[in-house]
Amino acid sequence: MSGRRATALRCYGPGEQLKAEEVELPVGAGETLVEMRYASVTQLDRTVLAGKLAQQQLQPPFTPGSEGSGVVLSSERFPVGTRVVIRGGGVGVSRPGTWGELAVVPDTSVHPLPDGMELAAAVAMLAPALTAHTAVRRVGQIVEAETVVVTGITGLVGRLCAAVARSAGAMKVIGLARAGEPVDSIEGLVDQIVRVDELGQVGRELPWCNAAIDTVGGPVTSGVMSHITPGGRLVALGFTAGEFATLDLHQLIGRDLRVLPVNMQRTTIEPGTVAQVLADITPAQIRPEMEVVPALHAEDALDLLVSGPADRRVLLDVSRFA
Repeated sequence: MSGRRATALRCYGPGEQLKAEEVELPVGAGETLVEMRYASVTQLDRTVLAGKLAQQQLQPPFTPGSEGSGVVLSSERFPVGTRVVIRGGGVGVSRPGTWGELAVVPDTSVHPLPDGMELAAAVAMLAPALTAHTAVRRVGQIVEAETVVVTGITGLVGRLCAAVARSAGAMKVIGLARAGEPVDSIEGLVDQIVRVDELGQVGRELPWCNAAIDTVGGPVTSGVMSHITPGGRLVALGFTAGEFATLDLHQLIGRDLRVLPVNMQRTTIEPGTVAQVLADITPAQIRPEMEVVPALHAEDALDLLVSGPADRRVLLDVSRFA
């Protein structure tokens, strides 16, 4: 394959302003050339830009960006025109990233999109969807005919957990939402909604379940545990409602319950996982809250990532640098 030239953002060191420059992009064996449309702005990107990632191998100047979406221009593995998301393979960490008009990436970091999934939504949901997949399929090991409770159901990760549980074959998915909280965004995702009061107490109408995916923690954890059937499991995914929870050891031991934490920093994304994730969430048609920023305003995008709500995804429009 031949190389191409394109405009990309370049980092010249921690604290230095990003610069838009024309760069040469040679394409080798086992690599795919992608015309980029959107690139995520993530906490990993901030860490790399600050030079604080322990395994970081990129030396300034380099093109950041660990995730993105676009269309294949040339590849030995994927047809030209294939819509894809990019993640993994050291992209944006040990090799140039996605913050440019074009990106040359390993074939293994290229993941075709299912029909019906938009490029922006796909890359915006990729990281939280991988978290949901890990919690539901890998840690929680949800299987067919099970009843699953998802706390914090109105949050993006909660909704994605419900979608993955449904795709895994759960017979019934129950969502927990705060009292008075709008639930329009979860219409069709769950079979039942149970309210949690201001003190985090779970409503008595919560039925027994085989597993609970807990995205909020705090007193909600204790309330949900009392509704898990013998041999069931509680998957601890977050603690937005509090870092501390009281566990009833009588229930834990007497009903042989398992408390299973999800730690994405220690989780290896195996081959085929991204494809499974995309297949899981596409039917749910979940729309994330997105802030799309022009590529030349990347510094503003980094600020938005820090100051915005946790569920909002920040993207760079890297299709043009005008």
